[in-house]
Amino acid sequence: MCHCIFDAFGLLQFIKTIAGFAGGEPIPSTMPVWGRESFFAARTPPSFTHVYPAYKPILDGRSSAGDGDGDVDDVMLTTPPETMVMKYFSFGPKEISALRSLIPAHLTRSTTAFELLTAVMWRCRTSALGYEPDRRVRLMFTLNLRGRWWSREEEAAVPPGYYGNAHLSPMVTATVGELARQPLADTVELMCRAKAGTTRERVESMVDLLATWRERPAFAMDRTYEVSDTKWVGGGGGALRCGVAEMVGGGTPFAGDLTSKLISYHMKCKNENGEDSIVVSMLLPEPAMERFTKEMSFWLKSY
Repeated sequence: MCHCIFDAFGLLQFIKTIAGFAGGEPIPSTMPVWGRESFFAARTPPSFTHVYPAYKPILDGRSSAGDGDGDVDDVMLTTPPETMVMKYFSFGPKEISALRSLIPAHLTRSTTAFELLTAVMWRCRTSALGYEPDRRVRLMFTLNLRGRWWSREEEAAVPPGYYGNAHLSPMVTATVGELARQPLADTVELMCRAKAGTTRERVESMVDLLATWRERPAFAMDRTYEVSDTKWVGGGGGALRCGVAEMVGGGTPFAGDLTSKLISYHMKCKNENGEDSIVVSMLLPEPAMERFTKEMSFWLKSY
């Protein structure tokens, strides 16, 4: 899978089409649309007015090492992946309800399970890795641009059927001390503001930046946690059922490269009671994993 060409949503659309053909459908249930030059064309001249803070050192011509707080010293980057520990944490209805009880009622109604679990796990992961309080940490999470409207007067950013790459990764930043002190509701609202801030200008600025990427170094990934929601990959409602068995679980395995060291995937499965549950992957050095597990137990103590 090459993100320069398509993303997981596009891949799922392709697989569903093939499954439909196998089931006797004469044409795709969703007609494919390409037109990348219409939706994600870089502007001439480029404009970088609305890019995320982690990219600013690149644009300013400064070194990409670190985030301005000093040299890269992230144990996640210096520990070989083969010596790290991978665990999967399951959250059923009772666990998610316990975490929802920790945020105000007005957020309880609007906060998704993805936002809630990501906020908690970012805090636990940051604490477990033992960063200094004044260090700045970052959270990146995948946002699908399909179905989003920039305003009531404009059409959707991406038309139905588009199978190219159409996801953006909003970024949230905070110091370790700020993250530890603030209520869980504040962490959730950081994510909500980042999602709401994904404007047309921000997307176009990021497209312009990526178009010039060959000439620039990548930004440093130190103290960065990336999260991707893949619960929808099964298609829902048996969309990918091939007549053999019901899909009860599945997800993305650890791949072993730099990015996958820093990323957690949210996946869907059924727990031992047959309830729909969410499984979240986590890769950490062994001592940090022990601390992370204890931190998660603390957050779930009301369950």
